[in-house]
Amino acid sequence: MRALIEFQQVCKYYHMGDSTVTAADHISFQISKGEFVAIVGSSGSGKSTCMNIIGCLDVPSEGTYLLDGRDVGEMNKNKLAEIRNELLGFIFQQYNLLPKLNLLENVEVPLMYAGVGKAERRRRAMESLERVGLEDKWKHRPNQLSGGQQQRASIARALVGRPAVILADEPTGALDSRTGREVLALLQDLHAAGNTVVLITHDNSIAVQAQRIIRLEDGRVVYDGPSDAPEAVVIPRAARAKGGAAL
Repeated sequence: MRALIEFQQVCKYYHMGDSTVTAADHISFQISKGEFVAIVGSSGSGKSTCMNIIGCLDVPSEGTYLLDGRDVGEMNKNKLAEIRNELLGFIFQQYNLLPKLNLLENVEVPLMYAGVGKAERRRRAMESLERVGLEDKWKHRPNQLSGGQQQRASIARALVGRPAVILADEPTGALDSRTGREVLALLQDLHAAGNTVVLITHDNSIAVQAQRIIRLEDGRVVYDGPSDAPEAVVIPRAARAKGGAAL
């Protein structure tokens, strides 16, 4: 079966003055339809670079990124925008809801860009709000909701286009621990319903909620496997240097 997401020796370089920074260093992995994968790493590990490439917000400097079999590196800006709208649903740490629109209108926004008619937009937006338990809040504006409700609204917006991939960037970062657990449980429910979920996080306790972990350090993959395997546990660098045990 063809991978939904495939990195083939992907590199990303950024030029800063006279120096070149390697943000991704020959990264290769595949993600199949229906998987729940966490890409995890500390600041500077390359996880944000991977997220931008997966989300068609950036392209590789070298190597190949295939999204549903299509080579993203060969696309112009218009094509990148088109494939983002067609295949990807985004969930952001800061929600990115439009303050002057109510929830229903916020969830409708991706469908407006896709040219979907008003009646169909409304029907699908309400359906998405029902999936996240916010159908009774559809008239509310974002500032009338809690942080957890706003994040669920952003999940509804990500779902409304029926994307091939739900890409969640630190989705619990702005939430308290209890609300964060509720949002993670919702992502797990979406995965159980057959959705492909890619979670970007720096938090190992969140990463292990996924089915599989891809761990990055210094722009390279250092682990790719089940989240419940002993090898998935992080060993801090200081402990590794001293031959210490995993913590």
